[in-house]
Amino acid sequence: MSDTHTKGTRETSKDEELKALQAALGAEHAAVYGYGVVGGRIGDKRRAEARTAYDAHRARRDELQRAVRDLGGEPQSADAAYSLPFPVPDSAAAVRLATELENRVAGVYSDLVRATSGARRATAARALREAAVRAARWRGGSVAFPGLAERSTPSSAAATPKA
Repeated sequence: MSDTHTKGTRETSKDEELKALQAALGAEHAAVYGYGVVGGRIGDKRRAEARTAYDAHRARRDELQRAVRDLGGEPQSADAAYSLPFPVPDSAAAVRLATELENRVAGVYSDLVRATSGARRATAARALREAAVRAARWRGGSVAFPGLAERSTPSSAAATPKA
């Protein structure tokens, strides 16, 4: 195998990894925004759970920004606002939104697991597991393949940037 071919493969892998990191970062930006909505509508009984999830997504967002910089990229910024998949007028809708946010995050982390290796893959797998556990708690049950099954439904785009 020529040195040029090997270098091209490494650059492609780096590009794919950077793209997957940016996608995960975008999902975390949306989750932070979405949990702001959840926190404003959730009942007192689950407010601490929502705050814990919000803090976890902020921490993951910050980690992803560092990872993007480590690969030589410029981390994408959060959008000013995001569209929600449905109105969130009350606590029940806030719980549904939290579930959707976690499903979306799990999906992008499954992509990041595929695009990375080593320590970064392990970190992505932990993030996928954490999102799946939070989704199961919000949903009241689990799914067979977190991050995969949810992606086949149209409701998996929890919070998307407003155009």
